[in-house]
Amino acid sequence: MAKKIVQSVSSEETTSQQLFSHLFEACNILRGPINQDEYKSYVTPILFFKRISDVYDEETQIALDESDGDEEYAAFPENHSFDIPQGCHWNDVREAHENIGVAIVKAMTGIERANPDTLSGVFSSFDDANWTDTGKLSDERLKNLVEHMSKIKLGNQNYSDDIMGDSYEYLIKKFADLSKKNAGEFYTPRPIVKLMVQLLAPKAGDFVYDGACGTGGMLIEAIRYIGNDQLTYGKIFGQEKNLATSAIARMNLFLHGAKDVQIVQGDTLRSPAFLEAGQLRTFDCVIANPPFSLKNWGADQFCSDIYGRNMWGSPTDSNADFAWLQHMICSMDKKNGRCAIVLPQGVLFRSGKEGDIRKKLVDSDKLECIITLVGGVFYSTGVSACILVMNNNKPSNHIGRVCMIDASNIYTPQRAQNIMTEEDIQKVFTLYTNYEDVIEQVKIVTLDDIRQKDYTLAINNYIEKKEAETVPPEEVRRQYFAALQEVKDAEEAMKRLLVEGGYISE
Repeated sequence: MAKKIVQSVSSEETTSQQLFSHLFEACNILRGPINQDEYKSYVTPILFFKRISDVYDEETQIALDESDGDEEYAAFPENHSFDIPQGCHWNDVREAHENIGVAIVKAMTGIERANPDTLSGVFSSFDDANWTDTGKLSDERLKNLVEHMSKIKLGNQNYSDDIMGDSYEYLIKKFADLSKKNAGEFYTPRPIVKLMVQLLAPKAGDFVYDGACGTGGMLIEAIRYIGNDQLTYGKIFGQEKNLATSAIARMNLFLHGAKDVQIVQGDTLRSPAFLEAGQLRTFDCVIANPPFSLKNWGADQFCSDIYGRNMWGSPTDSNADFAWLQHMICSMDKKNGRCAIVLPQGVLFRSGKEGDIRKKLVDSDKLECIITLVGGVFYSTGVSACILVMNNNKPSNHIGRVCMIDASNIYTPQRAQNIMTEEDIQKVFTLYTNYEDVIEQVKIVTLDDIRQKDYTLAINNYIEKKEAETVPPEEVRRQYFAALQEVKDAEEAMKRLLVEGGYISE
């Protein structure tokens, strides 16, 4: 049996890119009858199906080696991560020569039914994928897709969880690049995710929750930060409203090697999934990038919320930003809970009901840090965003204070989109950890400072600017006449050249 290959970080990155390129080539096979907004609904489940089958084969071989070839023992469910019923393996689909779409659906449905506790709905959630429509996907095209995916083995011995997971992250980002539509809810740029996790600093044993988990990137980064996957077993929770996206999150976490993770599909604001004794369950670390300025989100129900999430008020049905914020705060452990949430910068200064809620947020002294980001770093929205960090157990020197960081000038411009690189986020994180005033970048303000400014949190009202250089009037006059003389000299030189060239007469 082949040994697991240990690779350097750089070679892992290269291998992840190579694997991604092969996976993305599957999109080119579908190109034509399938538009690019639908790629993820086909490529994601077929990739997951192949990975499950290859891992099953590896586990079978390990069991055979352990039992001197006992095939009955090798088939025991306890020897496998997932059960693959007879006729539902990748090889069964590969052997089909007609009605291949039907064979794919039969296999995926069989695997779901055989693993109700772990894989229920994970394939069927992609309800816009119509594998059996031969007018759209011919047997020939599906055969090409299956054979293309068959060219590589996707087992644990072929690709580690990190390589498999990272290549899948590339794929998710590519789907977001192609789609743009709702991509901001589907995918959060990974450097910003990494910054948010660093701000929370989850540690071994912490319970982590994302109430708008999208494709699961924030939960994966939290697991990675903690370092030992086993210490996260049973402690990672996420909820996602979109059915297909919640399935992608479950696949994403599995492909990254995350075990015993609870991802629930549902509307977090209307029906939060994680409860204890009829109350909201609380967590050590709460992290989220909820949809910006969500409309028709259920304000009427929230006004009389049975979980008490409207403790500071209920926003209007035209904007759910402060509903999300209050949900996340109520989900923080009462003693040690921390929260990092991305919201549009309007939450820092909008008036009316939102202003009243913001006042109570400030007075609660839970708000620890505000970071404003450059516009254009999130997909499908030009809205400038900010990160709010809350803490139910502030360090003593943070009590009664808020760290305000203007990171709007810390980014790397690219042709299509502004991005934040690893270097950029480390600059921001250093400003946070240093916790001191920096002209034009950081201001540590007291709650009284905020009250005196009528509870606005707009950072420009607090950040100290460099003093504008004052130039004496006599210097301004000297520079003006010097520039005027330069213009006259240039005109004389041009005229002389034109005369010498015979273009004009004296």
